[in-house]
Amino acid sequence: MGTDTARGPLVIIGGAEDRDGECIVLREFLRLAGGLQARIAVMTAATSMPKEVGDDYIRIFKRLGADSVEAVHTEDREDSRREDSLRIIEQATGIFFTGGDQSRIVDFIRGTPLDQAIHRRHEEGVVIGGTSAGAAMMPDEMIVGGASVSNPSVDAVSMGPGMGFLPGVVIDQHFAQRGRLGRLLAALVLQPAVLGLGIDEDTAIIVNGDEFTVVGRGSITVVDETTATHNNLEGLLKDEPIALCDVKLHILPHGYRFNLNTHQPLV
Repeated sequence: MGTDTARGPLVIIGGAEDRDGECIVLREFLRLAGGLQARIAVMTAATSMPKEVGDDYIRIFKRLGADSVEAVHTEDREDSRREDSLRIIEQATGIFFTGGDQSRIVDFIRGTPLDQAIHRRHEEGVVIGGTSAGAAMMPDEMIVGGASVSNPSVDAVSMGPGMGFLPGVVIDQHFAQRGRLGRLLAALVLQPAVLGLGIDEDTAIIVNGDEFTVVGRGSITVVDETTATHNNLEGLLKDEPIALCDVKLHILPHGYRFNLNTHQPLV
């Protein structure tokens, strides 16, 4: 689990990050992308308002000092073959996915030349960031949608293929603000992933190799299912409650680290 040490970092944001004040989370992404020499590609596939959202992030990153910021608009799969979009990715030192609907990212980009270029650049060391929908799409299997519930059930969550930047985990965003513990637990039971990461708003994990560090105003909820001794999934109907015993839980605020291989918080 975790990313290969040769790959670039991942900055995975729980949504609603500060864009007008201190911008703690976005500053860290920009710093990892090269600071004043950063060349940022803003990916707007998730949003139905690409021009407005793209312009907003261009304004923010330029205000923070990025050398150049360009938006990559992908409103269908054909857009993911455009030479100008591929050129922006080739020149980028940081690639940032906006919020919206994570299914749009997968539908418009996954398996295209743009997808291949982004993954190759990440393997070459380029930092990948994403907020809200741009966070949800990071695993190989992502949460597509579901109810904000306290108690997990089979129909509390729907899953689908993600973009595969951080395999072996399930990520949920806007976590504490929207009460999503139940659907994260349901996702863990339904998928082969063993770690669930619930990311609060204006909060991010920065993944470097096998570790992540928490940055921002909220916390990260880590659910470790490897310790589980029982669940009742076999024979369960979709609207019936899921039982899950002996799951381990960690709550990690700003500055704490976590090892994705050993499943241990680093205090």
